[in-house]
Amino acid sequence: MDALVVDYLELVWNQGRVDLADRFVAGGLVEHNPSLPDGRRALVELIRGVRQRFPRARWELRRIAAAGDLVFAHSLFTTGPEDRGTAVVDVFRVLGDLIVEHWQVRERVPAVAVGGHPVV
Repeated sequence: MDALVVDYLELVWNQGRVDLADRFVAGGLVEHNPSLPDGRRALVELIRGVRQRFPRARWELRRIAAAGDLVFAHSLFTTGPEDRGTAVVDVFRVLGDLIVEHWQVRERVPAVAVGGHPVV
């Protein structure tokens, strides 16, 4: 399951290969992002829009873990080299060989962290 998510983030998001989305994401994807409807089609349109607006956007996977049918990915998302980025935690529910459900929590990377520890 971890490899599925790693490949999905690299191929579909980083490389913009939305033509491969059906290899990773179920057509009836349940999406918990309040700004995005359910389904693979809506996700593909989102990715196209992000890649069009930010052609240098990148997900840098820092940590990944799995428990049962869930995969947790902790990443740094940047829109380009000048962007400090956003810390992102994605939770994917995987059934068979497809992502069937998705949750996401994100936080802008601050210029300074009080404790001195990176957020990603």
